[in-house]
Amino acid sequence: MSEGTRVMWMRGGTSKGAYFLASDLPEDPGERDALLLGIMGSPDPRQIDGIGGGDPLTSKVAVITPSHRPGIDVDYLFLQVFVDQPIVSDAQNCGNILAGIGPFAIERGLVAARSGETPVTIYLENTGMVATARVQTPGGKVSYFGDAVIDGVPGTAAPVPILFRDTEGASCGALFPSGQVIDVIDGVEVTLIDNGMPCVILRALDVGISGTEAPAKLEANQALRARLKAIRLQAGPMMNLGDVSEQTVPKMTLVSAPHHGGSISTRTFIPHRCHKAIGVLGAVSVATACVTLGAVGQDLSVLPEGNLKTIAVEHPAGAMVVDVLVEDSRILRAEVLRTARKLLDGVVF
Repeated sequence: MSEGTRVMWMRGGTSKGAYFLASDLPEDPGERDALLLGIMGSPDPRQIDGIGGGDPLTSKVAVITPSHRPGIDVDYLFLQVFVDQPIVSDAQNCGNILAGIGPFAIERGLVAARSGETPVTIYLENTGMVATARVQTPGGKVSYFGDAVIDGVPGTAAPVPILFRDTEGASCGALFPSGQVIDVIDGVEVTLIDNGMPCVILRALDVGISGTEAPAKLEANQALRARLKAIRLQAGPMMNLGDVSEQTVPKMTLVSAPHHGGSISTRTFIPHRCHKAIGVLGAVSVATACVTLGAVGQDLSVLPEGNLKTIAVEHPAGAMVVDVLVEDSRILRAEVLRTARKLLDGVVF
């Protein structure tokens, strides 16, 4: 690929990544992954010889293909490029990078823009989920400018509402893959849940923290990290994920009562570094636990009345708002508000 590879570098939600057409990458997965490691500059903590930002949240890749599935516009494969290891993983979705898929698809001519707003229906190849993103297209062109605000991103941008469906058990085969709402691992109560993102949810107080600490402080807590790792390795087989020592899922989410007027407070390890915010689908899984009787987090959450609930999942940078429709303690649909911005369109070497 000495002539370079066409790429669009975008912010999607609170992440940044490289967006590619599948036709611009090698068909062989091994060759593709080797190319992506070189493009990102991995393995290297600084990713100094690539375009990655030295952080899991800025070392992400989206691969987009025109879809042949009925009712679907494009297929989206998410790849997490490890920063300090030569690993490219397709074991999870990324709902933040998903926010850029609709704009990218329109910009690349895969979806025809409508006047005003263009819905883009996306098949998430990693887990078989479907999402519909509504992209602002005044005058038939993508607009990245608007008044929408999301915590973790400065300024304002055009809103990209994303409606999810088929999220339950997307990776693990069941919403509660162990068959129980509560399990106990190493003496700690946990909820093993997958509503779009496999998560191990546990109370912050049960592992000796308040849940208000800054991510850097939690990362420096070696005893905490070791304890979370031990729980995570045991949770993997219980969640039908097998040996997760080299996987990016499940995420470890520590919950506490809300501190800033939201519904629940979180600190999430992804899986070894503490997230500076929270992933979109991780927030959906947390919101699901909050409305499930007996689940970890349900006892700590503050929720509005009624079947249509706005759940503000607090995180270190603010809150992720998830609008959910609940019936008999089950989420029928979930929608989140994200934004995206095109940062660069060109050729990477």
